[in-house]
Amino acid sequence: MAGSGNTALDHHVTQLLEQQLGNTATLKPLADNDLASIRKTPVIAIGPTAFSRVRQANREIPVLALLVARKFIQSYIERSPGRISAVYYDVPLLRQALTGKAILPQANRVAMLATTESAELYEPLIDQLKGYDLDAKVFIADTEDQLIPTLIRALSYGDFLLAGPDDTIYNPRNIKHILLTAYRRNRILIGPSQAYVKAGALASSYAPFSSMAKEASGLLLAYLSTGNFPSPVYPDEYRIEVNKQVARSLNIPLPAREWIAQSVQNMINIDDPEAGP
Repeated sequence: MAGSGNTALDHHVTQLLEQQLGNTATLKPLADNDLASIRKTPVIAIGPTAFSRVRQANREIPVLALLVARKFIQSYIERSPGRISAVYYDVPLLRQALTGKAILPQANRVAMLATTESAELYEPLIDQLKGYDLDAKVFIADTEDQLIPTLIRALSYGDFLLAGPDDTIYNPRNIKHILLTAYRRNRILIGPSQAYVKAGALASSYAPFSSMAKEASGLLLAYLSTGNFPSPVYPDEYRIEVNKQVARSLNIPLPAREWIAQSVQNMINIDDPEAGP
């Protein structure tokens, strides 16, 4: 186990993995000076910093990455199939968009804010949303001066603003301005994570750690059995975080979190019963 540096988080993830693995594998903390000698023993890296530390020390190590976003890990996996895998931490954008639809069933337009470089993040989603009677449009803001004027246009278009894992737009420097501007125009922000819900976004889907541990144990056992990791996966369970204070302030009736999560899953299942999370 290559830890994140957050002792409480590392301990919690390790406990959950041990519960899933039982007696089939033993998890041991990994010191940096042990990395050079590892060849076939798989390493579980908790977070992107731990993953980068492992890769820099020894490119031969088979690595299972946890708490990493798809865009961070994807190129590594493509270059080293079977040697690197992951349980994705970011929520699929379709699921986030349908979270907004479940809360605002009358919504039919979704706005997204991006830079020129990050706009491609949303391109696959735009086509997907047509199957759910949702039109979507990306609004480009490449500089700080463009952010608020572009945001105002986006809020005028969309019934809600969908935030993806885009640090160039959604970061501590910008988020207060984005949330305040949306609030003044009676619009809500969905996503990109639980942390932003606490800051003032209305809601976000998220995967519980127990679900991520379940998927991680499956990938790890597959490696121990075959010598290769399967392809990376998303967790098979998602829950909903909501900000009730924001909902009250905007006079938005907020269903129970469990109802929202089930409603989103139902929409996904109806569209494609064979689809994954």
